[in-house]
Amino acid sequence: MLWSRWLVLLLCWGATSGEQQADERDRAGVRADSRRQRSPPPVEPLDFGFVPAAVYDTHAYYEPGSIGILFHMVHAFLYVVQPNSFPKDLIVRVIQQNMGGIKIEDWRKPDNVVLLLQWIHYEAGFIVCATVGIVFVVLVPIIATCFCVCRCCENCGGEMHQRQRKNADCHRGFFTASLITISVFIILGVLIAYAANHNVSTQIKSTRRLINTNMRDLKTFANNTPAQIEYLTAQYTTAKNKVLSDLDNIGPLLGGRIHSQLEKEVVPSLDTALRMAGAMRETKEALETVNTSLELLQDGMGKLQTSISGERASLSNTLSDPACTNGAVSPTCNTIRSTLSQLGVNADYSKLSDVSHALVNINTILRTDLSNIVQKGYASFNDTPKLVKEQTKNIVSGVKGMLDKIGTEITSFSKMFPVEPSLANFTIFLNERQKAIESFYPQIDQMDFYRWIGCVAVLCMVILVLAFNVLGLLCGTCGYDKQATPTTRGCLSNTGGNLLMAGVGFSFIFAWVLMAIVTSLFVAGGNIEKMICEPLANRQLFKIIDTPFLVHPEKKNFLPGMLFQNPNIDLTLGSMYRECYENNGLYHALQLETMFNINSFLNRTVYNRDLAKVFEGVQVDLQNVTLLEQAGRDNLINFANSGIGNIDYDAYLTEVNKGVTLVDLLSFATDLEAQADQLPRGALENALRGHASSIRLIHREQVVPMEQAMKYVRARSTLSQSIKKLQRTSNDLPVKVTNVLSAIDAAEYLITHNASHVVKQETKSYVQSLVGYFRQYTEWVKNSLTAEVAQCKPISNIVDSMEIVACSFIIDSVNTFWFGLGGCCILLIPSIIFSVKLAKYYRRMDTEDVFEDGQESWN
Repeated sequence: MLWSRWLVLLLCWGATSGEQQADERDRAGVRADSRRQRSPPPVEPLDFGFVPAAVYDTHAYYEPGSIGILFHMVHAFLYVVQPNSFPKDLIVRVIQQNMGGIKIEDWRKPDNVVLLLQWIHYEAGFIVCATVGIVFVVLVPIIATCFCVCRCCENCGGEMHQRQRKNADCHRGFFTASLITISVFIILGVLIAYAANHNVSTQIKSTRRLINTNMRDLKTFANNTPAQIEYLTAQYTTAKNKVLSDLDNIGPLLGGRIHSQLEKEVVPSLDTALRMAGAMRETKEALETVNTSLELLQDGMGKLQTSISGERASLSNTLSDPACTNGAVSPTCNTIRSTLSQLGVNADYSKLSDVSHALVNINTILRTDLSNIVQKGYASFNDTPKLVKEQTKNIVSGVKGMLDKIGTEITSFSKMFPVEPSLANFTIFLNERQKAIESFYPQIDQMDFYRWIGCVAVLCMVILVLAFNVLGLLCGTCGYDKQATPTTRGCLSNTGGNLLMAGVGFSFIFAWVLMAIVTSLFVAGGNIEKMICEPLANRQLFKIIDTPFLVHPEKKNFLPGMLFQNPNIDLTLGSMYRECYENNGLYHALQLETMFNINSFLNRTVYNRDLAKVFEGVQVDLQNVTLLEQAGRDNLINFANSGIGNIDYDAYLTEVNKGVTLVDLLSFATDLEAQADQLPRGALENALRGHASSIRLIHREQVVPMEQAMKYVRARSTLSQSIKKLQRTSNDLPVKVTNVLSAIDAAEYLITHNASHVVKQETKSYVQSLVGYFRQYTEWVKNSLTAEVAQCKPISNIVDSMEIVACSFIIDSVNTFWFGLGGCCILLIPSIIFSVKLAKYYRRMDTEDVFEDGQESWN
């Protein structure tokens, strides 16, 4: 039909927006001395939102309720009759061998004979039961005729004479109980059949509900699908806008990646140069510290030497006083005299080399601001993103035009198919079909009414027999008089017997008709249940339809051959039903991707390889990037030749580590006072105490300032620390400067000569990230087509609804009807027997047995 073709085209259009084509990966050679290639950065996930979902109303599920117990009983009975598994292979062979039509002479072929025997073996249970039913239908009229003839000839209980027996009451009670029991079971059979009959009429209303909801779901499917496809195509803008955003930020993104790769070599070299500039400033400060300290120490040391020498000479003169020659004082004076050699200076700063020349060189070097030059190098290198943006303007504008072209092609392609008119026609078709179906509702109701009347009429035959049996039992039991003889029985008892015989007559009249109905319904309904309903419930029926080459030796699959005229597509009814039952998309369920060459469209539009080709021409010129100007290079060389390496730092450290004086003047003064305390009071004692005070004054005014000058210079570092810092800086200084210059030269060479490889590598990663957004889009569309677009649950609902209506509503009820009616038919046989036997005890006899003197005689 036209609408079905447009529906297929519609879904295929949706597929063109969703199929993903994997792009071939480029292989880039990596130089042996290049850095390890890093993995491309992860692509930012895009949010495409949610496809507008369709809400379907049909709930294809049936719970029979209490009558389900009867259905299970019938299923169990059919399983006993037919316990064999579904003959899938046999049916397939029958279909394949008889596709050209069946002729009488073909049954003589061995293969057909074998198939016939296998089929008979499978149907053995139904054949046996049907044979029993046919025999019943044939024999009952014959037996009824014979029975009537015999009765007319006063045989078969037709003789109106009853023999007197001692256990007559026991027999009558047994026949009465048996007939009552059989009647009860017949009533149950009638109730079962009536419940099944009524269930059919009740479920017809549910059938209308299922039809209406299925039609409504199909309309929802048709009306919602265009909006879903439009949503898919519209979300191309999300990926496009993200790509445009990345293109507008190509400087920070691509340039930043190039910058990040190059900075592994560039930044460490500039950092080393910057640290060297810091070392220059620190060297200047250390030289200034050493120079200032040296001047202070040399000046102070001369003054200290003079003061200590004078104090030592004065103390020596004091000790030369005649008072020290006294025997009691002489030891003390000698002791003091022996310590005079300790009064002297220890360090000699006059022989230390001058650092002023190196300081002048450093000051000259620092007139050139190396830090500023290095910062210019940083700034020049950090302009890489800006350079990339400026040099890729034409490429970016070309890619933007390409994206616009892709959007135009998608729009043009979508307009090739009149989706909405096609689905509008499909909706009109559904409305027409629904109206056509609803037009049959009055006829269906009328036919169902006739069916219901017919089934009730059939049950009335059984009810008529039951009525005679029940009335006969009531009249016979109520009118029976034990004292009455067979010939004197009352009218009520006689009427009961006659009613029972009337029931026998009607049983003979209706039993074979009822059995014919039961047999026909049994053969038809039982086989439909076993051959259609059960295989449909367990999906074995789909396997038959999906058998390859079933309908034609050259046509592999039936369903794609019917839908698409291409039987070689690997599409089966079972797989389509499973996909639709899981509410997946019709595109995936019908495997529409096998009908169209979607990859070519995707390669040409959404997943465009030209995008990568355009970026292959990216050339970023970094020739203008200068990391270190010539002035900076000269500055570093001058620093290496500044002369700080010619200073004898070991001599400095040796003198600095020495004490200012040979002995601690405070201790010497204290000891001198202690010696003076041992002398008798007088001029000598006072003179020694005066010397001790002078020594303390020298220590306070000259030694302490010199020690402070060595320890704290400018409140930042000691003289020793400054000397050690200068020593560390001067160690292999030319080698260090050479290494800095070599590192900068290597970085500049990398930028100017080897950056093309980095640019190519990072451009490839950048393009992969752009393509990754389209891959996300195509993958999202593919997943949406599989699970969300045109969800075909209504199709599986139609199949399930057909199964519910045909099998659960009709076949189960029909089978339950013949099951109850068949039980009634079978029970009519013992009912006839017991009714005939029991009527003998209720009817008024023409003759009876008379006993005279122990001898029997006829009356």
